[in-house]
Amino acid sequence: MTARTALDRLCTVPFHEADESLRAQVLRRLADTELFAALSADPQDDLAKLMLFDLEGTQAALACDDAAELAAFVGGPVAHAAMPGRVLAATLAEEGRALLVNPGRPSQMLLDAGALAWLGQALAQKPAEGQGTPARLTLPDADMVSVLADPLAERLAAMGDLLSGAALARAEWADGAAGHLLMISGASQGDQAAIAKAVGEMLAFLPPVPGGLDITFEGAALPAGALRLELTPAPPAEPEPEPEVDRPPKLRW
Repeated sequence: MTARTALDRLCTVPFHEADESLRAQVLRRLADTELFAALSADPQDDLAKLMLFDLEGTQAALACDDAAELAAFVGGPVAHAAMPGRVLAATLAEEGRALLVNPGRPSQMLLDAGALAWLGQALAQKPAEGQGTPARLTLPDADMVSVLADPLAERLAAMGDLLSGAALARAEWADGAAGHLLMISGASQGDQAAIAKAVGEMLAFLPPVPGGLDITFEGAALPAGALRLELTPAPPAEPEPEPEVDRPPKLRW
């Protein structure tokens, strides 16, 4: 087995034995991970046919987040297509098929068509955009900080240079509604939709936020001690050594 991947490191217990919170984290990471899906043959005329297995009463495609591990599981070099997990999940959900990921590894999981469809729906979520100026901003609730602070900081830091800062506060509106407001600064109008979608995806994999979370790209005076999110990207991980296995060619889907 090659060095553990990011998915393996998340799976401190087997995926199907993990609690709801950990499974959600794994699925969110799976969506953004490049997967190598086994093909039954080399593509012909830009068409690729997935290798399918009969598992638990359904047909399942096979994919790994390491091309060498895919070849090792199949027993030799195999044609494959490289694509983000979200793309493969959407394709299989539409066809009513399942997905077997990383067999024999800590992150082994079998996702049926229903689970893949749920993943697609979660990835389509985005928060509502706050309308107007809130009547009052106060410190965010402590339980909201514990749920949102780290995932928000990680997600927004991954957006690179698209924004310059972010803060979280509790907002009260003139009509009496109350909830939490995420204030994004330094984002161009052309980047705002992508940032909102990234935040929405993150929220879909967290426990429900009481009162909801709105997002605004307009400036607002923050209350003293407001939660300002640290957006410094983590230093890159040390590169993993190349496995001593011939990698099959990367093929386009």
